[in-house]
Amino acid sequence: MTEDEKLALLKTILLTDDREYAESITHKINVLEEILRERHRLSEKVSPIIKEQLDDFTKNIPQNLGPAITESLKIQIENSKDEVVEALYPILGKMVKKYISQEIKVLSEQVNKTAKDTFSMQGVKRKFKSIFTGVSENEIIISDLGNAKVEQVFIIEKGSGILIGSFHLKETVDEDMISGMLTAIKGFVEDAFKQSNHDLQSIEYDLYEIHLHNFHKYYIATAVSGTFTETLENELENFNLEVSQEINKKNLLDSREALEELLLTRYSALKFSNQ
Repeated sequence: MTEDEKLALLKTILLTDDREYAESITHKINVLEEILRERHRLSEKVSPIIKEQLDDFTKNIPQNLGPAITESLKIQIENSKDEVVEALYPILGKMVKKYISQEIKVLSEQVNKTAKDTFSMQGVKRKFKSIFTGVSENEIIISDLGNAKVEQVFIIEKGSGILIGSFHLKETVDEDMISGMLTAIKGFVEDAFKQSNHDLQSIEYDLYEIHLHNFHKYYIATAVSGTFTETLENELENFNLEVSQEINKKNLLDSREALEELLLTRYSALKFSNQ
């Protein structure tokens, strides 16, 4: 064996391990590149499918999860009435206080506006009434503005406190929260006086009286402003009975839009006997 052959053999022996290691690294790099290419191709195919599934899931959440959520809320409200009252009362109290303050401001503006309208027919009548009775015009105006008026109506499912439908003369705070709060207070008072076998019939709050009229599956909560006498209360109860009969006859409990259309038609036209 010549010197060149010996040198070649020695190089082969020394470089074999490095060559195999380099080939191993190259193979691993090729495998990684193939995985990345395959993943990219897979992503292009799978991503639209995942997006479609997510869109369908989002769209169908109310239908698929709505009944379960509603049932859970019913059970939670039924089992935690005291906690609901304790949690919501401070929040609702602040909202109602703000609302009452705004109403007092509106009342003041109405009195001033009416007092300035001296030359209208109502203004002339008011002037003569003031002269013959000795009562100031402002007091007469406030008395007229104090006539009982239905401000809001809530049709609320018994037990659960879920709002079925509503009517209001102006925008108000969260109606669903109010219906839950009323049901919690109603249930609390009725549970506290079980021996009386009577339902809670009214709740007074500052300038408003909330009349509660119980029926088989629901109750009607009517918020009335102004002077609300026992005679007017009887009139309202008779009116609520008529509305309830119409609701049941037309089977409107499952159609909120139709129910609220009926409430708007009936209660916006309601006038008490002293008006």
